[in-house]
Amino acid sequence: MGEEPPNNLHQIHAISLHLSPPDLTNEHRHPSNNLHRPISKKPRMKSTSRLFTISLVSSWYCSNIGVLLLNKYLLSNYGFKYPIFLTMCHMTACSLLSYVAIAWMKMVPMQTIRSRTQFIKISALSLVFCVSVVFGNISLRFLPVSFNQAVGATTPFFTAVFAYLMTLKREAWLTYVTLIPVVTGVIIASGGEPSFHLFGFIMCISATAARALKSVLQGILLSSEGEKLNSMNLLLYMAPIAVVFLLPATLIMEENVVGIALALARDDVKIIWYLLFNSALAYFVNLTNFLVTKHTSALTLQVLGNAKGAVAVVISILIFRNPVSVTGMLGYSLTVFGVVLYSEAKKRSK
Repeated sequence: MGEEPPNNLHQIHAISLHLSPPDLTNEHRHPSNNLHRPISKKPRMKSTSRLFTISLVSSWYCSNIGVLLLNKYLLSNYGFKYPIFLTMCHMTACSLLSYVAIAWMKMVPMQTIRSRTQFIKISALSLVFCVSVVFGNISLRFLPVSFNQAVGATTPFFTAVFAYLMTLKREAWLTYVTLIPVVTGVIIASGGEPSFHLFGFIMCISATAARALKSVLQGILLSSEGEKLNSMNLLLYMAPIAVVFLLPATLIMEENVVGIALALARDDVKIIWYLLFNSALAYFVNLTNFLVTKHTSALTLQVLGNAKGAVAVVISILIFRNPVSVTGMLGYSLTVFGVVLYSEAKKRSK
């Protein structure tokens, strides 16, 4: 975090060589006084750093799980059945808050788009990003959060498939073997899911595949040093482009959604606060993900990511009380176990 405190043992040794005994101050005669000060700072700095990391991870978990549960509540329980409009609210908040964080608060240096080609690439990424978020929100209308997370855990499988198809990049054979329990677990979980809905399942699988496609595309399209953007700057440019894509989509596919939202607000003003809070949370998911990535190791991030899905499942079952089966939970556990093995295999193959 900060600079290392000076090594006072060396200071004292140097002073004792150059000064005669009468010139020694009381402080130098009792080096233990000096020794205690830096030693007491070091644990304090470590504990402060640890506390900061814990608070970051807690914020990451809370924002991730919070936006997921609130999406589910709005789209399924509350009856606000407009996933495209909800996604547009998220992207609008991400556009505004990203600009505030980068241009005003200077959280990260602002990176500029350098060419029309780079802009087209970012627009393509934004379109895929829109599809993944909208499909994910649609799936929450029909599926419980627990099953949604089980399907979402198969992202590494789709990432490996797209990486091979688009870049011919081959992983070690052991990496592909670890994907077997990932897929098998979801098949088992699907068979044992009491609230299974085919359309919701198709949307969830499509959202997961689109998320994987976006990560592979990002690696291909923004691979040169001049075009690379950190995740905060990428969101700054992708979010407003996403709004441009989503606005006509919500007006055409979710007819009179603005009028319906205003009518709902007249009957229950809480819907406005739900949408505002939900949209702000959507931005903080991206912000905390960036900060956690910056302040932890890649391995720690993988472990935390795997655990986050499990925590979301438990909390969603406690809140929404959706029925679960032993078969479904075993399937999900097998998928998570496969993801852990996949992460370990990827780490060893590097």
